[in-house]
Amino acid sequence: MKITLCTDVLTNNNKAAEFNRDTFLSSNTLVINLMSSPGAGKTTLLEETVRHFSERYQIAVIEGDLATERDADRIRALGAKAVQINTHGGCHLDARMIAATLPEFDLGETDMLFIENVGNLVCPSGYDLGQNHKVAVLSVPEGNDKIPKYPTMFIRTELVLLNKIDLLPYLDFDVDEAIADLQGINPQSTLLPVSAKTKEGLDDWFNWVEEAYKTCCPQ
Repeated sequence: MKITLCTDVLTNNNKAAEFNRDTFLSSNTLVINLMSSPGAGKTTLLEETVRHFSERYQIAVIEGDLATERDADRIRALGAKAVQINTHGGCHLDARMIAATLPEFDLGETDMLFIENVGNLVCPSGYDLGQNHKVAVLSVPEGNDKIPKYPTMFIRTELVLLNKIDLLPYLDFDVDEAIADLQGINPQSTLLPVSAKTKEGLDDWFNWVEEAYKTCCPQ
């Protein structure tokens, strides 16, 4: 038996994403959706990003997790506005969740909004949140097989941050192989090696964010 779908199952999500996008555009706010598996270092990376930009820009963060406010508390400790979304079992954030948080922000005074998605290399990539950019974080301890094994994540992201490169001397990870794998499935994407712990390579990330802000939100 053949079943024909007459309505896109993501219709409601996509409508909310368009609402979010229009809201961010009208407020001149850069929005970056950060995605990775659990433990890749998104929150530590965000802490360093907040520290770097907070003297010149107003930074806000939406944190996505199944439970607890731990990541949001880490961001709040740096003086940035952070709202926690707990999905209670859900494997990703969707655009309606993001839309529900927006009244908690003064977007007119927010230059950059970072969304730390739920730790997962599959589900988050399929949902448009209304962001300007999707960025994936891959960490050295995860090994070289993640890009080819989870192509839907890396096909849909325009930047991959290879985090924890301070561990390269101790682990069997080939950076050139990761770059080749990424180019093989998404030639438009770029891989930046970084360490949120030692700060190696973070200037390249900061420069990328700065250029994204200038492009999206000209003053």
